[in-house]
Amino acid sequence: MTSMNNVTVAGSGVLGSQIAYQCAYRGKHVTVYDINDQAIEKAKSRIAGLETSYHRDLGTSPQAFAEGLSRISYTTDLKAATENADIIIESVPEKPQIKHDFYVQLSTIAPAKTIFASNSSTLVPSQFMADTGRPAQFLNLHFANEVWKNNTAEIMGSPKTDPKVYDEVVEFAKEIGMLPIKLKKEQPRYILNSILDPYLDAGLTLWAKGVADPHTIDQTWMKATGAPMGPFAVMDHVGLRTEYNIHSVLAQESNNADLIKAMSMIKSMIDDGHLGVESGEGFYTYPSPLYEQKSFLTVN
Repeated sequence: MTSMNNVTVAGSGVLGSQIAYQCAYRGKHVTVYDINDQAIEKAKSRIAGLETSYHRDLGTSPQAFAEGLSRISYTTDLKAATENADIIIESVPEKPQIKHDFYVQLSTIAPAKTIFASNSSTLVPSQFMADTGRPAQFLNLHFANEVWKNNTAEIMGSPKTDPKVYDEVVEFAKEIGMLPIKLKKEQPRYILNSILDPYLDAGLTLWAKGVADPHTIDQTWMKATGAPMGPFAVMDHVGLRTEYNIHSVLAQESNNADLIKAMSMIKSMIDDGHLGVESGEGFYTYPSPLYEQKSFLTVN
């Protein structure tokens, strides 16, 4: 058993909320931190809404789910959120400046014992290790969407991460029901997103070039491979804001005109409030999206 029983999750979006509940479900005491009361209220609703998924996928009883909820507290005060933390899992927006500012602030208030872990999808720990004031106690701990079911935890240290800290986080991942994926060196986008991002980019490029619409692209992938979702359904589940933040950077870095156009199209969707599963509408409408219906893959 590790000594990491008090967990703070900073950032309560789609994945932050899932991480928080999964830790609490597995017996950890969790504090959820976010920047304002509105974000906290959304987090409470988002986390409570996980009950259906935990019952469907894990057979979790209402009583067991409620016990998990009882181990979660919420606050907009970062100092209060971290005062007893054994580990802080950062899940703030995927923008380097936001993460830089967060770690600079966190470094001055978190207890000396606290391990910092970033859930960044694309950024490596050496980019922020100096900001933390404790590079030996800092690494990345990346979760896949729907953490209770797609239960991987990719663990990536920087050249300065203490091997003992790394090993303790591996054990912590096991304690919260994750399969630890141990990366031997820094790799932007880890293993999962190094494979996933080109797949999503291919779908976005086909859409932006006008080759086919998102539903047709998803139909093709699902029917030809037997996959349960196509790339646009995947993006709905990850959240279109997250996808925009990640793929906008990739588009600019590669100067890919088709991806830049696709990001402009997604930005228009976001501006209209279409955020994916979170808002009930993205490339599909939820619940009961079209790709889950039998008619989506049958011949008329």
